[in-house]
Amino acid sequence: MTKSKLTRRGLIRTGAVTAGGLAMPTIFTSQVWGQTDTGFTNAPTGDTVTLGFNVPQSGPYADEGADELRAFELAVEHLNGEGDGGMLSTFSSKTLEGNGILGKKVAYVSGDTQTKSDAARASAKSMIEKDGAIMISGGSSSGVAVAVQGLCQEAGIIFMSGLTHSNDTTGKDRKANGFRHFFNAYMSAAALAPVLSQLYGNDRKVYSLTADYTWGWTQQESIQAATEELGWETITDVRTPLAATDFSSYMTPVLNSGADVLILNHYGGNMVNSLTNAVQFGLRDKQVNGKNFEIVVPLYSELMAKGAGKNITGIVGSQNWDWKLENEKGDRYAGTNAFVQSFGTKYGFPPSQAAQTCYAQTLLYADAVNRAKSFNPCAVVEALEDFEFDGLGNGPTLYRAADHQCFKDVVVVRGKENPENEFDLVEIVEVTPAEQVTYDPEHPMFAGGDLGECNPGA
Repeated sequence: MTKSKLTRRGLIRTGAVTAGGLAMPTIFTSQVWGQTDTGFTNAPTGDTVTLGFNVPQSGPYADEGADELRAFELAVEHLNGEGDGGMLSTFSSKTLEGNGILGKKVAYVSGDTQTKSDAARASAKSMIEKDGAIMISGGSSSGVAVAVQGLCQEAGIIFMSGLTHSNDTTGKDRKANGFRHFFNAYMSAAALAPVLSQLYGNDRKVYSLTADYTWGWTQQESIQAATEELGWETITDVRTPLAATDFSSYMTPVLNSGADVLILNHYGGNMVNSLTNAVQFGLRDKQVNGKNFEIVVPLYSELMAKGAGKNITGIVGSQNWDWKLENEKGDRYAGTNAFVQSFGTKYGFPPSQAAQTCYAQTLLYADAVNRAKSFNPCAVVEALEDFEFDGLGNGPTLYRAADHQCFKDVVVVRGKENPENEFDLVEIVEVTPAEQVTYDPEHPMFAGGDLGECNPGA
């Protein structure tokens, strides 16, 4: 291990002072990591440890936030030895035994991000400063994720992001204290392009509506690049406010544009409303340029499908995970069945991709602490970087050290023609292997970011 590596991990820290007043590197004066290490923000000293779950309980992504909170509560139960244990039994790492984290019982506090960056930062700050949270997770907006990740970096807290799909989260805004299990916009586009080519051909004209914030921007950039490689042409891209609820006024220009594909770079309630408006305006019944008019939603979920109802039929998109993966490829997705059963028993319905992501992030943090034998965030960073694991529902997965992005299979889905019930609205079209969506950490869409150094805080 080189000196620069040691410095970046916080293993060499000044501050230990000899009798003569000369500071010596901590590595020479105390153990590197261990349960007695307390020189970091909110080091737990009692018999409990507090986690902070920051989710949208209001705003356009509130449905995802509600499911995230359900998953967080379930994860805490399992970590504390309650319930059936869920994915603790299928997780390839075996440090989690239902006795908390490093033997400390897990407690949690929650907050409302309101799907607003300022509100999310204020909520996270309160959980860190008033409640003593040692890790923050959650969120269903990339704007929120980027803001809270920056705050956690400054405070010396680990941020295990929830649902954040912008390339920027692990691109230009990446941080050493932040980790993303969820996939990103580039990965969605890479998985979708071959399917779109097969379904709709290589000669298409696109009109896109894009949520006007970091996720929408990078999703539009990614899907445009991927479809233009097919031979598609993007006629125009129109930005829409995140707070918008009615997209009717955007539909007439689409009708008059000459486009034969509408791409909706919208999520949550925005997507439900824009897709509904598009169907109401008859877009799905049109023929343009001698082709059936098509609508593509690059990222959506079972929760959004439920909100869209029959309008989701035939709509192609991507997901980070789907509860029906338990039926795919045998044991490759071990963990999905255990999680679906556990979540369904507790709540009465299957979990969303938001729920699976937040549950997995909680277990991954707890496991990293146990493997590091320390809550010190720099120890956790070291434990998570280039960590390869399986059994959390996505198949073999890598947490890449270069940018703290997870790489795993991507699910391409389509709205089901004849759903059996309200939880069976989406069918899996293809499971794209991780190697097909993996990219260089300095790919132009991700360049400019610098993890910097891990910050242990206090």
